[in-house]
Amino acid sequence: MAEITSIDIDIFAEEVKQGLSGFPKTLPSKYFYDEKGDELFQAIMQLDEYYLTRSEYEIFQIQKQDILEQFSKDGSAFKLIELGAGDGTKTKVLLKHFVADGVEFSYAPIDISGNVLEQLTADLNENIPNLKVEAVQGDYFEALAGLNKNHTSKEVVLFLGSNIGNFTNSEAEAFLSELSENLSQGDLLFIGFDLMKDPDKILNAYNDKKGITRAFNLNLLTRINNELGGDFILANFRHVPTYDPVTGETKSHLVSIKDHSVSIEETGESFHFNAWEAIHTEVSQKYSYRMINEFAEKSGFRLIKNFTDCEENYVNSLWEKQ
Repeated sequence: MAEITSIDIDIFAEEVKQGLSGFPKTLPSKYFYDEKGDELFQAIMQLDEYYLTRSEYEIFQIQKQDILEQFSKDGSAFKLIELGAGDGTKTKVLLKHFVADGVEFSYAPIDISGNVLEQLTADLNENIPNLKVEAVQGDYFEALAGLNKNHTSKEVVLFLGSNIGNFTNSEAEAFLSELSENLSQGDLLFIGFDLMKDPDKILNAYNDKKGITRAFNLNLLTRINNELGGDFILANFRHVPTYDPVTGETKSHLVSIKDHSVSIEETGESFHFNAWEAIHTEVSQKYSYRMINEFAEKSGFRLIKNFTDCEENYVNSLWEKQ
């Protein structure tokens, strides 16, 4: 397992400074995921309103053999690389099936959170002891480049949980194009997309009755307080999600309910918030089949097959590098 290190405080501080100095104010969603953030997101995935995890889990449970046959049509070995692995709850369905089937493969989970990778690796070592695991903490492309130094078999990259939806459409196209450039012809990408659907169902998934998604967003301010010497008062902010059924954009905001200022020691700055001014914290894009096809074509892939759940809330799309 690669060495797991803490985040770079200077980079964290600079990105917070830039985000809160701009208009509209923003904070990078990647900083949701400290130890507390990991716990909260795992709780979100168990919520009744949060259909995404259940939908993808259903696809894996019911179609795992078909998925395996697509990954290894000729029975050849492959390396399974997961970007943003998290706790691996859904991926373990595939891993256990692949190991039980006797297929030759290794698993390389990549995540920005060292904490969650430690938990995942320990769990896999205990529960799937025959699985070869090489966990890597850090930026997706740096980690992928490091793994590719010893590229001897076909690579199958997993990008699950509709993590692609955390990018704007232009950012997603650039990300997928860069990912394509890091792969070899014939390598595969298995990517999750949350489909456009009833706006109420989407909004409920980001505004649950228990307030866990609210706590997840506010934890970003707590992290700034703890790690950067901030003095955010959480009660001064309200969590507000929005959904645009035309573009498919779901956005999360923390809205200041009063006129006030916040100081952050590590940035050397004080940031003023007008009453009802918003901090944009996250985008969760929803997609049409047309959008999915266009992303594949524009970024150098060929769409092989779409796997969907029974309610067609969600798609795992399999692409091949051209």
